[in-house]
Amino acid sequence: MINSISNSFIKNIFISLLLMVVFVNTIYSSEKKEKEYIVTDHAVKNDGKTLNTSAIQALIDKIHKKGGGTIVFPKGNYLSGSLLMKSNVNLHFKEGAVLLGSTNPLYYKNVEMKGRPDSPKKDDNSQMALLVAFRANNFKIYGKGKIDGQGQKLALAIDSLHHTGARIDPNYNYRRMRPNETVRPKLFRFSECTNVDITDLNLYNGSCWGLSFELCEDLNLDNLKVVNRAYWNNDGMDITDCKNVRITNCDVNSADDGICLKSYYPGHFNDSIYIANCTIRSSASALKFGTASYGGFKNITIENIKVFDTFRSAIAIESVDGGVIENIKVTNVVAENTGNAIFIRLGHRGGEKPGVVKNIHIKDVKVQIPFGRPDINYDLRGPEVNFFHNPFPSSIVGIPGHTIENVVIENVEIIYPGRASKGMAYVPLSRLDQVPEKIKDYPEFSMFGELPSWGFYVRHVKGIRFKKVTLKLDNEDYRPAYIFDDVENINLENIILPSTAHKQVVLKNTQGVKSNNNLNNSTLKIN
Repeated sequence: MINSISNSFIKNIFISLLLMVVFVNTIYSSEKKEKEYIVTDHAVKNDGKTLNTSAIQALIDKIHKKGGGTIVFPKGNYLSGSLLMKSNVNLHFKEGAVLLGSTNPLYYKNVEMKGRPDSPKKDDNSQMALLVAFRANNFKIYGKGKIDGQGQKLALAIDSLHHTGARIDPNYNYRRMRPNETVRPKLFRFSECTNVDITDLNLYNGSCWGLSFELCEDLNLDNLKVVNRAYWNNDGMDITDCKNVRITNCDVNSADDGICLKSYYPGHFNDSIYIANCTIRSSASALKFGTASYGGFKNITIENIKVFDTFRSAIAIESVDGGVIENIKVTNVVAENTGNAIFIRLGHRGGEKPGVVKNIHIKDVKVQIPFGRPDINYDLRGPEVNFFHNPFPSSIVGIPGHTIENVVIENVEIIYPGRASKGMAYVPLSRLDQVPEKIKDYPEFSMFGELPSWGFYVRHVKGIRFKKVTLKLDNEDYRPAYIFDDVENINLENIILPSTAHKQVVLKNTQGVKSNNNLNNSTLKIN
């Protein structure tokens, strides 16, 4: 009888606990449903004509004050100017929903962001965007819908206002006949935000940069299609001095740099960045560190990237403003029809002293370089190089007294077009000092003018290893494959070169050269 009572008691407790769990789940589900707000139920029109800025912003502010929730955009077209994101307020764009940026410049304003760190170029980076966030945390923007900034119409409207005198751009670029990027709204501009997810969306046509994030932490960008080629200076994604960032499964097509890491703030870094499984097409560089490089870039992992029809470098790693670049790992990159494979540069354009570039490992990379420009099918193409030149090699170049350190290039194949002509441009091996240092210049793979090698040009470097590197030519090239100038500790291991009658490896002012290849007949030493 005692056992019967005990079993009954236990059974009643179990049933009570089960009912409590069901009750709690019901309350939680009810609360969750109450936190979704259908935007068309709150005076927002989806006709693509009515300006909804005030109505959408009022809803964002209201939900923020209530502690958070999700704004749902059903199918339709929603026209708006700048919207300011707030903490704990999500935006969910259903399939067929399109947020359209207004083409009237007056509906975009710089958001005041007090308390940001000082930057030498703080005024160069406007806070205008269709979606703006400052110190907004714990929110996501997601769904199968689309955000379209209508960037070309907006940029041309800004251009017209300048020429009519209605709204003067003090930094108007008359050489290229376009308004400066500081007066053109971006698509996204987020600053000092934490725990932000942006997933599954189609993001189109800012009038300047596409997705711009600075000083953010715990940022996740996944499964995004970014098409940002409506105008000039149209980067795809810009990550500035952020920590713990994941960019995965994204398709980026941009009229300027594709995925670009920047550093505007001395003492701050892009740190712990993971970029993977992305496709990039660009009329500039696909993966780029810089040009702004005041703080630096640390602990960056990039893997499984496809690049195509890209005008400049597949991989560009640049410190020219005093920033530190270290612990960079790039693996499994395939680039087709791309103007340059690898460009690594330490310069001194700005900052109190030159920066540091060290510990870079580039592995499992295959690049095909065409003879002509690879972005010819872009409406807005990168600016032409304004001098005669033969096809450019990859470059790894520091400056006198400040070397790039510890670089590994492993299991890399680059197919070059060849067809170099001495009549087009000529730097003889007896005049290697003719290649300028360009210490203070803007960094770009074409910055030194004509280069005397066709595969790799390496200068002012300490510690470099080429392992299982294959260089191929579609046509003959009179230049050597490798030139090392002022380089210490060179390791050439299992490198493969075309069979030609002339020297393919040139050593000038080098120390500590090791090779397991029989390169005696292919090597020329210059004192």
